[in-house]
Amino acid sequence: MSEITNTQTDEISVPFVKRFGPWIFLAIGLIVLPYIFSSNIAVYTMNLMGIFIIFALAYNMLLGQGGMLSFGHAVYFGLGGFMSVHFMNYVEAEVVVLPMFILPIFGGIIGLIFAFIIGSFSTRRAGTVFAMISLGVGELIAACSLIFVAFFGGEEGVTGDRTMGPEILGIDFAQDIEVYYLIAGWAFITIGLMYLFSRTPMGRMANAVRDNDERAEFIGYSQVRVRLVSFCASGFFAGIAGGLFAINFEIVTEENLNALTSGVVLLMTYIGGVGFFVGPIVGAVIFTLLQTLLSNYTEIWQLYVGLLFVLTVMYVPQGLTGLIAMHIPAYKMKRMSGLFVPYLRIGVPSAIMVAGMAGFLETVHHVRSAAVGETMMSLIGIEFDTHTVVPWIIVCGMSISGGFFAKSQVSQLREAWDTANAPQTSNEGASS
Repeated sequence: MSEITNTQTDEISVPFVKRFGPWIFLAIGLIVLPYIFSSNIAVYTMNLMGIFIIFALAYNMLLGQGGMLSFGHAVYFGLGGFMSVHFMNYVEAEVVVLPMFILPIFGGIIGLIFAFIIGSFSTRRAGTVFAMISLGVGELIAACSLIFVAFFGGEEGVTGDRTMGPEILGIDFAQDIEVYYLIAGWAFITIGLMYLFSRTPMGRMANAVRDNDERAEFIGYSQVRVRLVSFCASGFFAGIAGGLFAINFEIVTEENLNALTSGVVLLMTYIGGVGFFVGPIVGAVIFTLLQTLLSNYTEIWQLYVGLLFVLTVMYVPQGLTGLIAMHIPAYKMKRMSGLFVPYLRIGVPSAIMVAGMAGFLETVHHVRSAAVGETMMSLIGIEFDTHTVVPWIIVCGMSISGGFFAKSQVSQLREAWDTANAPQTSNEGASS
């Protein structure tokens, strides 16, 4: 009897751990992160990560799951932020009495409404036409934000005070750590909802329309309706992200709904990987770290982000998550050890090449932007004169030599990769 009970327990526990384990791990991670990284800049960075994660996942509902490339998705993010900050002011003026933690819902509702209005005509077309319509609508709304000052506040935007709402359990959101847990809670809920949406029949049909819209029509599904539902859901979650942005920064401006913000979310999603649910999460985390940390050390951090985006699109179109997923077959066949040495042999000279190119760019930037007569610059704690020939020889030598040795290891890495991913033989299967 005990053996039967143990067998049934094992059968139940394995699916439970597989199904709910990642979510439990995510919840615990969100709770303990502020205790691990407790500085003000760390909390600020994590708040920004949470907002961008929701925004990037919402955008991926269009691009990754539905195949709709949008250049104006910041419209729903920005409108959600504007609506939330207005409700924040209504609470302060005692027009309505609402706790701050439900304000993102109103941002999601306004995002949903405008997504339905705009999607009712834009989702009738796909591909390049849809992308151009989204770009035009985005620029139109951005221009309107500077014209209709009563709602958008013009160039100055609209400000609010998140501490004026009724306190719940003594929480008035005056501290950034309180805002962090608000964002973390909404991030956990929205990530779960978007994941569930991707597993629904509508989410599966969005994948089908993305892959072959004519075949989806043949089996009785309207590609326009499928795209519209995905578009509306994406606008709703983007509006929630905008509402959280308004609570975190207490200000929303035209910059939050213009083409620059739309380009940022596109960049995050592509870097992380549009073909994977966790891809936008990875992209949002990496972009936020580059934006908040790298910008403290260099003024041309945006150039590095742009280069990363270009290299990702050219050489790793599946994104960084796809790059990791490529190693799953070798990992399952227990051949990852065969890739360690080739990766090390090509990684070291590649790192030297990247360091040399970064040094060259930083030196050029200093020469171009430094004040007249200022020739000394500091790079990773090393001071040198940019008007002498030695620094230029060093950075150029690092770039050329690193690139040469890295290129010489490509064939060996390719051979090791083919060996690690070769079909498993019967002997290997028996031994494993």
